[in-house]
Amino acid sequence: MKSLRVRAAVSVVALGLLAGCGGPGQDVVDASDVPRLRAHAADAVNGRPRMVPPQGPRSVFTTYRTTGDDGTRVVRTRWHGRVSGYTGDIWAWVPPQYDQPRYAKSGFPVLIALPGAWGYPSNYWADAPFALEERLAQWSQEGKTLPFILVMPVLNPRKTYYDGSDIPGQPKMGSWLTEDVPAFARANFRTYGTRDGWAFMGSSSGGFAALKAVLKEPQRFKAAIVNGPDTAPDSPLWRGHPAEKLANDPRRLARQLAARGGPQVYLAFELGSKEAAVPDVKRFISGWTDGPRGPVHSTLFEIPDGVHSGHTYIKKMADSLHWISEQMQGPVAAPTV
Repeated sequence: MKSLRVRAAVSVVALGLLAGCGGPGQDVVDASDVPRLRAHAADAVNGRPRMVPPQGPRSVFTTYRTTGDDGTRVVRTRWHGRVSGYTGDIWAWVPPQYDQPRYAKSGFPVLIALPGAWGYPSNYWADAPFALEERLAQWSQEGKTLPFILVMPVLNPRKTYYDGSDIPGQPKMGSWLTEDVPAFARANFRTYGTRDGWAFMGSSSGGFAALKAVLKEPQRFKAAIVNGPDTAPDSPLWRGHPAEKLANDPRRLARQLAARGGPQVYLAFELGSKEAAVPDVKRFISGWTDGPRGPVHSTLFEIPDGVHSGHTYIKKMADSLHWISEQMQGPVAAPTV
């Protein structure tokens, strides 16, 4: 099958055109049927979940865009990854709750959001046309999703596909995503010290990277939202490295995780009904995840008339975020006196 990531390059051109034609809210997203979250049972130390304060070194941020009347901003910085050796751009956003006094001593869950296509030199989840930040602020204040910190790195060092992996002889983009980007979040924000506070979200090539990251590193990440992904590694840079390629295959990783009996991971798939990926992703779900039995739990949100585009996936993002939020640790407000 022709790589979805080749097709995604066409989608990115379309996204670029759309980005010049409107602002926040141009995508119609109806989250009215998304329920409020259930009460969370804290993974607690002395009755409270273990918050990890910012570890430093603190980054120097510039404002990328403001996100509404709540005073929040998408900010941008450069980060040097000590594990990968790669230095790249990262965008970040904290929800309104983060700066509220009642949450001043609480950690927050982190969602690492990855774009499609090359994901370089920018990350489109930081941009106004999708309004992901504005929507997440609203949904979390309505109690439908957790108030995630969004961390939005570049996916690749240039316009080449690395499958979010450490391909021999190439920049270590697997380490960048699973080691260095979380280190950036821990350096700058109040987070959690357990995997219950860490998740990925990605589309197309970013969906593959998100899927693989959680299956490969389940001790670090608990959940992923996986939008229109490939389900097998297909970068041409794997040529001559079959063993390493196999070690980064989500199908094999899911089988190994099931054989070990855990830890439990949660995968929310989104697919447009018109995507060529529909049969392949459904085969992956039926063949490599265990539904309610675990340890690889999955759910599928199929979007009627949807195509391979972030503008399709945003339509079900509230549902996906709600589903993974139910599995994760949220911030805990200080008790009132």
